[in-house]
Amino acid sequence: MAAAAEPAAYIGLERARPDLVRYTVVNQPTWYLDELVHAGPEHLDDAYVASYDRKAGFDPAQELSRLQALGLNESATLVDMGAGTGALALAAARVCRRVIAVDVSPTMLGVVRRRAEQQHLRDVECVQSGFLTYEHTGQPADFVYSRHALHQLPDFWKAIALERIAAVLRIGGVLRVRDLFLSCPLSQAHVVIESWLAQASDRPDVGWTRAELETHLRDEHSTFTWLFEPMLMQAGFEVREATYSDSHIYAEYSCVRVR
Repeated sequence: MAAAAEPAAYIGLERARPDLVRYTVVNQPTWYLDELVHAGPEHLDDAYVASYDRKAGFDPAQELSRLQALGLNESATLVDMGAGTGALALAAARVCRRVIAVDVSPTMLGVVRRRAEQQHLRDVECVQSGFLTYEHTGQPADFVYSRHALHQLPDFWKAIALERIAAVLRIGGVLRVRDLFLSCPLSQAHVVIESWLAQASDRPDVGWTRAELETHLRDEHSTFTWLFEPMLMQAGFEVREATYSDSHIYAEYSCVRVR
């Protein structure tokens, strides 16, 4: 067997403002997946990022209320993994002590930084990193949040990512995650997917088109709920609530780290 390769350095976002951006250098084995490559080139495209919020149609108010019901308060630390343009991170910064917005895309994080400055939110930390490279500093987090980001990772790496998320959280800490998790038997997957594709937007400027959704299915890594839920348990989480969409395409989980 060949000797193990030397770790490769993952270079974080260059320090632009010390109060908003943390610079990190993380060593990982050379066989680790490159999350920036798997995130897709569109996440580095200014035009795509500029239209991302409109296409996603995400209002963080309801999700913030859920987090507060789970215990998010003025003393809490929240890590937003795959923060994108920061909708949830910026909303949470108004109600908790510390927010860390983590994303592999410097373009996305640039939007987070600008919005934080515009909204005078000086406690939002930005870290260019991913599920497999983020290194937490300070006290363990009380919450980790992730929305539509884990599907960038194949299942092998999802499992490792969940273990790393658990290490970021204190015992009793909460993981809140939503993604494209199919809640149907394998025999029904084709029908469920075709029904989903039939609802795609005709206009790329207002929603995800069929071509975009097909690209997601081909090139990204959605999974089934009956595969993902055992990963959560293996990583040390207990699922306290699981909600499946009527379309059987999306699922969301509220989990607690129990070991």
